[in-house]
Amino acid sequence: MPQTRLKTPAITGACTPKEILVAIPALNEAAHLEQCLGSLIGGDSFMRAVRVVVADGGSQDGTPALVADLAVRYPALRLIRNPQKLQSAAINAAVSEMAASSHRILVRCDAHSIYPTGYVRAVADSLAARPEAAALVTPMDAAGSGCFQRAAAWIVDTPLGSGGSAHRGGHRSGWIDHGHHAGFKLDWFRQVGGYDESFSHNEDAELDHRLGLAGGKIWLDAHIRLAYTMRATPAALGRQYWNYGRGRARTVLKHRMRPRLRQMIPVINLLGLLAGGMLIPGFLAAALWPATYAAVVAAAGLVGALQLRSLCGFWAGPALAIMHNAWGAGFLVQVLFSLAARTPAAARERV
Repeated sequence: MPQTRLKTPAITGACTPKEILVAIPALNEAAHLEQCLGSLIGGDSFMRAVRVVVADGGSQDGTPALVADLAVRYPALRLIRNPQKLQSAAINAAVSEMAASSHRILVRCDAHSIYPTGYVRAVADSLAARPEAAALVTPMDAAGSGCFQRAAAWIVDTPLGSGGSAHRGGHRSGWIDHGHHAGFKLDWFRQVGGYDESFSHNEDAELDHRLGLAGGKIWLDAHIRLAYTMRATPAALGRQYWNYGRGRARTVLKHRMRPRLRQMIPVINLLGLLAGGMLIPGFLAAALWPATYAAVVAAAGLVGALQLRSLCGFWAGPALAIMHNAWGAGFLVQVLFSLAARTPAAARERV
């Protein structure tokens, strides 16, 4: 699960506690939330006056009661309901119901994460120090303890695994068009309408696109980093990337965007593999694409084993194939479903 760490001290003195709103989506997080809130608030006098809002999506494990108990320890802690359950709706609800006139910075946190002292202040101060910034994002450093996780974590932070995304293991701060959401200036968040609550995945990239259209700039602060634990099994990784692909397709279709080439490589590769597989019986040269890709996957496993100095590294090849093809399949299926859903309406218009 995500865990955040600071590499360097934050800029200090830019924000007061009363100017910051922290939003934490939660659904059945009783096993994690106390540790998360303790890391955010406990032992940090600055955080005692920061309003922290847990938006609960209908938990059945005692999460609301836990928040009520913790509010005795942390008087600025609040609980609100999130009937729509999705994280996108949770953040919007926190802003709509709990933001005061004094709040100017929104910090988004995750109930599964453990944060170092000063995290919220670091995000808020980094944003406040840049008048031209609408939002702040942080890099993600993949991690894992299991054999499969370690290999997947290594490959995802390579260009083959991430396509060169700046927020995937990057070490340079700068202006980018998308990254892992850490904070927003509330006036910008409201101006673009917050998250699209129909999105269960890729809601961050969709919002970033609208921010860009409105003229908002996004700052990647490489000094505030997220250590992200990879999924523990191939099946779980496949489901994750399937949903990522579907979410990206929804964003592309909603805004009629032209995807970048690096984003379409998994789709192109999957189509090449499917076409090659179907044509091989009658056209032997069609095996060239699948064979080349198999060689790339095998090489990734070999290099992974050498880099990790462990046989576990051989899992890097299968993990790479899962990420590529689950993402590509999710994207293609979402596009096909969306086009099919539009066809009857278009046909009726022609009648």
